[in-house]
Amino acid sequence: MDENRLDADVQQALERALLRVPHERLRLNLKSAQRHIEVAKTQKTFAGDKDVLQADRAVEMIDVTLGKARTLKQKLGSLVQEEQKLCSQQRARIEHLQDLHAISSVADPRYDGWARTRLNRLLVDHMLRLGYVEAAQKMAQETETENLTDIDLFVESSRIEKSLRKGELKPCLAWCTEHKQMLKKLKSTLDLDLRQQQLIESARSGDSSVLVDALKHARTHFSSKSAPGDQKFGLEAGGLLAHSPDMAVQPYHGLYSPSRYAELADKFVQTQLELVGALDVALLHPVLLSGISALKTPQCSSARREINNTKALSMAVTSSTCPICSPELNELARPLPFGHHDKSHVDEDLVVLPNGRVINHGRLQLLNQKLKVPKGKIRDPFSTTGEEWIESVVRKVFVF
Repeated sequence: MDENRLDADVQQALERALLRVPHERLRLNLKSAQRHIEVAKTQKTFAGDKDVLQADRAVEMIDVTLGKARTLKQKLGSLVQEEQKLCSQQRARIEHLQDLHAISSVADPRYDGWARTRLNRLLVDHMLRLGYVEAAQKMAQETETENLTDIDLFVESSRIEKSLRKGELKPCLAWCTEHKQMLKKLKSTLDLDLRQQQLIESARSGDSSVLVDALKHARTHFSSKSAPGDQKFGLEAGGLLAHSPDMAVQPYHGLYSPSRYAELADKFVQTQLELVGALDVALLHPVLLSGISALKTPQCSSARREINNTKALSMAVTSSTCPICSPELNELARPLPFGHHDKSHVDEDLVVLPNGRVINHGRLQLLNQKLKVPKGKIRDPFSTTGEEWIESVVRKVFVF
């Protein structure tokens, strides 16, 4: 079997979220359009009065109806634009994955271009999740990977997350209202957590008039008819109204903690990713770690030694061309398992160079031609010293 053979199906096993995210967002977009239409249909413009309307009253109500129609048209128009954008993203992503099926070997020059595109979008996704939105947008534009990344999704997520960390609840509450039905299917308590935080801020003031409004708020959002898993919010609401922030009684003392906003922000990000079918972590993490593990050998792990209480590289066991032997990746590779190599392969026509490098003779000549080494000379193509020898010093290697 060709060791350079490319299995596209295995490669695409990691790319499910690439297609799933725009698909889920299209579904949410359709649900939003249906909801707007249903709301418009249920609104009663003309009251139940059966008497003949006066002319001025009829004109006024017609104007109201036209205004609502214009509002509906505007909302649906924005949803149509969003749908077209998501369809373009889906088309570009399908074409990106289909290109991989036309490549049969990793030695194909087209694979380098495809892999570079994938690396660029993985880096953009990683930066978006870290909050470097502007840098990610600039990189996506320069690498032409806008349709392969979910920039607009993370822009919205970053805006709401930042507002929550600042103590502002309205943007996230509006988002929860827009996706109320989908959050209900996920059995998410994000909306109740936000309503509880509103109650906490009201109870924190200690003002009697504010506490009355807080009681009404609790009765509205934490009714006794809530689902069994949500009834704790009603119980905690009653306890919050009876305990002031300076009383060290749990769990109410913890609910008054300012760190609640950071917890709400983290929960929002997690809920949004789950809603659109995105991964919890950047795909760069599993791809990088699996690649490091595949290349890791016992020789790499023994390369880092403690000598005189200082870390040093043992040149006897490290390779200048092994990425895992580098100080940066060696630290990442330490907790990972070794690569599973159930088959060994030895090149034919091996030769050994004066520095101990063993390499295929044909490959050595090919690489020296690319390096433009003078005729009659030979150089280790993997060495950084640039040292050259005469060809006669090269010796054949026999493996028994």
